[in-house]
Amino acid sequence: MNFNLTILGSNSALPKINRFSTAQILNISERFFLIDCGEGTQIQLRRYQIKFSKINHIFISHLHGDHIYGLPGLISTFNLLGRKSDLHIYSHSDLEPILSFLLTNIERNLQFKIVYHQTNTKEKTIIYEDKKVIVEAFPLKHKIPTTGFIFREKQQLQTLIKEKIEFYQIPISKRKEIKDGANFTTSEGKTIKNSELTLKTKEPRSYAFCSDTQFSEKTAKYVENINVLYHEATFLENLKIRAKETMHSTAKDAATVAKMAQVKLLLIGHFSSRYNNLDAHLTEAKKVFENTVTATDGFTLSI
Repeated sequence: MNFNLTILGSNSALPKINRFSTAQILNISERFFLIDCGEGTQIQLRRYQIKFSKINHIFISHLHGDHIYGLPGLISTFNLLGRKSDLHIYSHSDLEPILSFLLTNIERNLQFKIVYHQTNTKEKTIIYEDKKVIVEAFPLKHKIPTTGFIFREKQQLQTLIKEKIEFYQIPISKRKEIKDGANFTTSEGKTIKNSELTLKTKEPRSYAFCSDTQFSEKTAKYVENINVLYHEATFLENLKIRAKETMHSTAKDAATVAKMAQVKLLLIGHFSSRYNNLDAHLTEAKKVFENTVTATDGFTLSI
């Protein structure tokens, strides 16, 4: 199954020519999740050939402009393209009146319904679930209510070995529980271990998105053992005071969270426009957590 990430925007409040404001696309088994929607997101969607019609769920971390200014234009484009299916938006409750006001005065005749889902900015909660994916929101430490998101594959049922089914004459009524991990007892009373009857499934993959946040040990607990962690790294350590004032993180902060959480890979992004070259961010982070990559615009990753 697909589990692919594309970075659409990697800069902070002020976009640069080569780094747009925050936005990402995560493709899990052809479910396309848009994470944040900074200014210029729809341009990047076209640039990286993401089909607009595939996007049914949008997750907004918080209501600062560089994370939501792309939404009104994207919704308008959806409408111009003749969208009919519902669009689900997961965010702080204040987003609904903001968008409703804009759309009432700008895009009055939407051909589709926008379904708003309020995120809990106080504790970790499940906000989306289907047969293959579960999404959780968790609080981050920023100037306004902000959440991070964790996207997880669900554990898939094990595959029965055809030859074993026939050899042990396993009835249909027992196959589901064996796929779930149960052993099988034959008519003679012999117990056949599950490992003999099934093929191992792959471990479920996971991705965590931590934008706009001050360093917090709680964040590390929320994202423990995640496969890939995206964590903002707006500043370098020599601007630590500025990072605290604005409630952002340094590259070292991001790496410290990754190390504490024992994640497999760290992606750093949300870079201040004052930096043209990001080599120092990568160097600073790698001193703490070696397996780090800069998540710049156009960066893609198969998890």
